[in-house]
Amino acid sequence: MRCFGVMAVTDYRLLPAGDTALIVEFGSQVDRRLSGLVVALAARLTEAKIAGVVECVPTFRSLSVYFDPLLLPYAALAARIGDLADGLRAAETEARSWRLPLCYDVSIAPDLDHIAAHSGLTPAQVVERHSAVDYYVYMLGFLPGQPYLGDVAPELTLPRRQSPRMKIPAGSVAIAMNLTCIFPNETPCGWHLIGRCPARLWDIGGAEPKSLLRPGDKVRFTPVSLREYDDLGARIASGELTIVPAMDDAA
Repeated sequence: MRCFGVMAVTDYRLLPAGDTALIVEFGSQVDRRLSGLVVALAARLTEAKIAGVVECVPTFRSLSVYFDPLLLPYAALAARIGDLADGLRAAETEARSWRLPLCYDVSIAPDLDHIAAHSGLTPAQVVERHSAVDYYVYMLGFLPGQPYLGDVAPELTLPRRQSPRMKIPAGSVAIAMNLTCIFPNETPCGWHLIGRCPARLWDIGGAEPKSLLRPGDKVRFTPVSLREYDDLGARIASGELTIVPAMDDAA
């Protein structure tokens, strides 16, 4: 089966994942164009409102589609996906842009000096490099609302820690490989901690839980002081401040 990307035809595979899910695989690497195809197909499936499709979950290079086989047999879903994938373009969905505050103070960035030493930069230069990138949200996973962001500047890439921490605070921002993550909740972590973000990434206050970010979004970090971080965190927790996409930012 084949679908169309922005520049050329791209192969994809349909893989069964048990009795109630299938995977649409677009490639074998972490790539923004492949991710764009994943996001675009997820949008098409959601808009089609196919009876029996329960949920679509984008990952780095594939889309997991969960379905009710009593309402929608595998073969029928595979055929519908083939129709929807025809002419698919990675650029057909509109990305939202976000500016998220991030405190790089050494008191809450215990690995900043290590990252600096590893890269041959000063801590200030690490902060400059990390906050100068428009990151791409490849996927959400591990924790509810947790974004995997790429791509980290080459000089800041490094492997995971040899000894994971048993617990890191909610809002921690970390680096591993060429990715950076914001961890919405307290959790064990084997990544290198570079700071902390006060934004609420997972909201359970409404009728349905929802994530602040979604695959395909763009994120840039704005460095803030420790005092500003504490103030922003208090205002967000009280409901006084709501973070919205940069294009609509009125907060």
